[in-house]
Amino acid sequence: MVEPLGWIALALLVVGVVGSVAPLVPGALASLAGVYLYWWSTEFGEPGLLAVVGLTFVGLTAVVFDYFAGPIAARYGGASNGTTVVAAVVGFLAFFVAGPPGILLGVAGTVFALEFYRNRDANASFKSALLATVGVLASTAVQVVLTLLMLVAFVLLVFV
Repeated sequence: MVEPLGWIALALLVVGVVGSVAPLVPGALASLAGVYLYWWSTEFGEPGLLAVVGLTFVGLTAVVFDYFAGPIAARYGGASNGTTVVAAVVGFLAFFVAGPPGILLGVAGTVFALEFYRNRDANASFKSALLATVGVLASTAVQVVLTLLMLVAFVLLVFV
């Protein structure tokens, strides 16, 4: 029998999957909240400790991808640390002006402009901007897969 809070926990896990693609919604954190809410509601009995540890690992991995994949990709593409920080701030602010496309355009434009200013090499600047953009998009894909994995595992552990 599923605890009454199990349905709320399930809803949080669904919000987690949706939040993985919706900007400014902490998808993995919502998923983790669902897992912990249910675990707490069963007085730490269900799902078992090993399952909670595993789901926590998956959720924290998604959080790391959420916050660090774009900058890591930009850095891999040759962008400086300063450029990646500025690009992250501009991408965040650009969301409020142009929505999700603003994030991509803000990050790509900022990386290109700052790296071109720094090294005067259009090809290298384009490469850094392209990799930063790919990193942001790949981060979203990884988050969707990981939060969906958490949702499926939770359903199998609790509802089946």
